[in-house]
Amino acid sequence: MNETPRHRNEDASPQTTVSVSALFTQAVARHQAGALGDAEILYQQILGTDERHVGALNNLAALHVQKGRFQEAILLIGKSLEINPNQPHAYINLGAAQENLKRPSEALSSYDRALALKPDFAEAHNNRGNVLQDLGHPDEALASYDRALAFNPRFAKAHNNRGNVLKRFERFNEALASYDRALAMQPDYAEAHNNRGNLLEELKRPDEALICYAKAMTLKPDLPYLAGFWLHSKMRACNWKDLDTACLNIAQAIDSGEKTSVPFSILATPSGPERQQRCARIFVQDKYPPAAVRLWQGEHYGHERVRIGYFSADFREHPVSHLLARFIEMHDRKKFEVIGFSFRPSADDAWRQRLEKAFDRFFEVGNRTDREIAALARELEIDIAIDLGGHTKDARTGVFSLRPAPVQVNYLGYPGTMGADYIDYLIADHTLIPQEQRRYYDEKIVYLPHSYQANDSTKMISDRSFCRAELGLPDDAFVYCCFNNSYKITPDLFDIWMRLLRAVPGSVLWLLEGNEAVVQNLRLEAEKRDVSPHQLVFAPRMELADHLARHRQADLFLDTLYYNAHTTASDALWAGLPVLTCLGDSFAGRVAASLLNAIGLSELIAHSHEEYEALALELATQSDRLATLRRKLATNRTTQPLFDTARFTRCIEEAYLKMHERYQSGASPDHIIVDEGFRQMPRS
Repeated sequence: MNETPRHRNEDASPQTTVSVSALFTQAVARHQAGALGDAEILYQQILGTDERHVGALNNLAALHVQKGRFQEAILLIGKSLEINPNQPHAYINLGAAQENLKRPSEALSSYDRALALKPDFAEAHNNRGNVLQDLGHPDEALASYDRALAFNPRFAKAHNNRGNVLKRFERFNEALASYDRALAMQPDYAEAHNNRGNLLEELKRPDEALICYAKAMTLKPDLPYLAGFWLHSKMRACNWKDLDTACLNIAQAIDSGEKTSVPFSILATPSGPERQQRCARIFVQDKYPPAAVRLWQGEHYGHERVRIGYFSADFREHPVSHLLARFIEMHDRKKFEVIGFSFRPSADDAWRQRLEKAFDRFFEVGNRTDREIAALARELEIDIAIDLGGHTKDARTGVFSLRPAPVQVNYLGYPGTMGADYIDYLIADHTLIPQEQRRYYDEKIVYLPHSYQANDSTKMISDRSFCRAELGLPDDAFVYCCFNNSYKITPDLFDIWMRLLRAVPGSVLWLLEGNEAVVQNLRLEAEKRDVSPHQLVFAPRMELADHLARHRQADLFLDTLYYNAHTTASDALWAGLPVLTCLGDSFAGRVAASLLNAIGLSELIAHSHEEYEALALELATQSDRLATLRRKLATNRTTQPLFDTARFTRCIEEAYLKMHERYQSGASPDHIIVDEGFRQMPRS
């Protein structure tokens, strides 16, 4: 808040001056106490008496910024600066309003003008850093925060924001130190507790993250998206205390239109597709609304080949690359030019190197702003832009909000709707999105004939021959297995698993190790359900080829309920391990069924939790039936569509051609169904 003394009105009487001065003192006190309504009335009363009262103009503008009335704030600041252009605090308020109106270049200019008037203005340096970070210039942002701290070493906000930049650079220890300094200066700083929790979550220290989130919630329970981060961290740690209540509270908040969770955090809860759509819409409207002026203005490109742009932060050792690499290599170069845009720095791993070679052109754009990336795509005249990230870590939804391409598609990385009207299509199949559920997806649905998921028919399984003992598994046990991430395991599912372990003598459940909190919490949960903690065996992570090979020592893969195995299910099936799933309500909970249908094993799809449990018990106690399924899987692995990468590639290319034809003809996007009739014509 700016408490600049008012500009004196020479016509005001001494009595009026005293009265206005007293009102201003009272207004500032009410403003500082958080009584914004009272303060606004008093500021308006002052301006009714003295319309040139600079202090009232500036403070009322600051109040409007607090209330989200940014245009009104800008008008008031403009009046104030006409009276006195040498007000650094006024430029701070102006920049804040411009930032909130998504006008970062104007905000940067305002902060620069504040600094021209007051070079040691720490708040202006800090705010300038925030804009530079939003514009995608983290190095310059870090320098601005450092300058702010040089002038005010106890500036908690600058320490916090510096931590955010260092986290982006993956300088995690330095980031943690910056958050700690912020909290040393200001222990009740909810945002710093939240950001510290986010960092600890990324470092796979969910128990510590939960402490940070809990503190932030105590201090500021309505902090945007905090409840969702807290919930996801609890689920990653398999800390299920009060989980049902937490899920219910978040569901009710989403239904009320509150910014309570990022979309990804609720996928593993029984939220359903309608609520997931609502959550995505709230998030997109808040963070990535459509640009007022889009880059593509309806032009028609005349290219010899359709230009497909794939945008991802996961062109590296990552499940998206495991699925995608062979498909990119097999694109028909006579019809398509395939261009990759990577949002992360070059990674020194085989998957990154393979993908760089697979694309016709490859651009590393992680250090560019959203607008710069979108401008590059527009300059390249991309026909179809494929967002492979959606609402996942390191995604760049802001690129697509600028509409750089005539056709924009949500595919593979995020299992649900983006909730954005600038994403035209979602690639799926008939299992994932039945016709009656289309209304829960803001995109038009592209139905591929088998499964939506690309798979690599050349993925190597090592020839390493594991024995059960070296994996920590008993030789004579029936081994149930689930290598899904820990946040997908829910208490109702764990109840089923523990009943199975009690019912099948000598059986064990083989899970991914994840983090120490998961091991401890799940073993405690097993004991609560009268199951020996020794019946849970935890597998450390290992190289993909060896990981696939060790699947041979399991008997049956048990899928999770609300957020299925996706790449993990493909891995199990490719390795020859049957996967048992239960058909869910939403995209994320129907993927394993999609894969099983595409490999001809629909008998492993249960349609209720009771059927899932009964079938898991039958397959553990009827060895002949399980052996028959394993033989069928071995045959279908090479004869059914799921792992036929060439067949999949032709199908998705047909979808691309249909999208392109609609755009070229001037037709708006519509649902697309791809059958395989087009494949009757041999490729030239």
